[in-house]
Amino acid sequence: RMAAAPPSYCFVAFPPCSKDGLVVFGKNSARPRDEVQEVVYFAAASHDPGSKVECTYIEIEQVPKTHAVVLSRPSWLWGAEMGANEHGVCVANEAIVTREPASESEALLGMDLVRLGLERGSTAKEALDVIVALLEEHGQGGNYYEDGSSCHTFQSAFLIVDRNEAWILETSGKYWAAEKITEGVKCICNQLSLTTKIDAEHPELRNYVRSQGWWNGDSDFNFSEVLSLADDHLACCSGRESLEKHSGDVSAQAMIDVLRDKDSGVCVDSESFLTTASIVSVLPQDPSSPCVHYFTGTPDPSRSIFKPFIFVDDVKLVPKVQSPSFGNDDPAKKIPRFQEKPDRRHELYKAHEWARSLLESDQDKGQKLMRIMLELEKQGLEAMEDILTRTEVLDPAEVVDLFYDCVDTELKFFK
Repeated sequence: RMAAAPPSYCFVAFPPCSKDGLVVFGKNSARPRDEVQEVVYFAAASHDPGSKVECTYIEIEQVPKTHAVVLSRPSWLWGAEMGANEHGVCVANEAIVTREPASESEALLGMDLVRLGLERGSTAKEALDVIVALLEEHGQGGNYYEDGSSCHTFQSAFLIVDRNEAWILETSGKYWAAEKITEGVKCICNQLSLTTKIDAEHPELRNYVRSQGWWNGDSDFNFSEVLSLADDHLACCSGRESLEKHSGDVSAQAMIDVLRDKDSGVCVDSESFLTTASIVSVLPQDPSSPCVHYFTGTPDPSRSIFKPFIFVDDVKLVPKVQSPSFGNDDPAKKIPRFQEKPDRRHELYKAHEWARSLLESDQDKGQKLMRIMLELEKQGLEAMEDILTRTEVLDPAEVVDLFYDCVDTELKFFK
């Protein structure tokens, strides 16, 4: 039985749908309910020739230079569900099921490919090229969850965005197809979405699907139809309509509102899955303006606040949204894996658990707290809008503590 892929949603909106020449990107990461996500920053780095990098399950060749990245990731693994780099590239991953059974043998996870694309690509297209080259070389596979009792495997789809364009990349084993987007609103979720508009593809893709008997070679090549298991490639995007309602005016706030919407199904809160973290990024098409990336670092965006991060040198690290590290004793690193589950909760996560129990036990108090939190978020959004509409160049000193201070203030409110 193929496990259903968790129903995450990712979005991108381009001008003129979005406002003020901004590209707006967003994702809700739907994962097992009790999984903790952390927000981590890694500075740009140079690496010695011949050095290796240890991904979640396998080791691969390192590159001479890696870009600075900020990531939201399940704290047991190496890669990320979503994140951004210092060049204004954002990548998000979706677990999908295709006709090709996903491999249980340990290789690169879709989430490792998110981080590798960000560390190695300075544009959306470069990140795509990095991901498909690594897919060809190492393949994808291994357990998507921290679960010692059974192996959950998926294929991967990616939304890769920069200030100028976006790519939707959908994969099945090492085979893939991609579509370039430069306008309108696009949404991807946990099923194939590419049809006949394919702007790049694996050179052997069509031969392979013919050899499998999935396509006769005569009809139009429709990627989703050929590779989907059943008729499950429906228009999955309930959130797209709400973004299109904002047409001409999609901002960080509009994207946040869409990600918070439980009625549409975009904000997942079900028996097995929860939106465990969210991101919204604002990428000005004008390269002299900084990109702003908002992270929750906590589950359920309808009860979390989006906190801004801007890349500058020596940006202050935020241990309060980082999970404890277990080094080589981590059950995720020992074979057999996941024999036990350590407590991975970070400080902000624990504070949110307390706030959630307050919301449930004392509605008035809980709602008052939520109003204060949203006011805090609004101040952050307004301050960022101010930075983006200014003509003078941003002074890095002004934002070096930005994310740190927001997390700190949030924790103080909880106390």
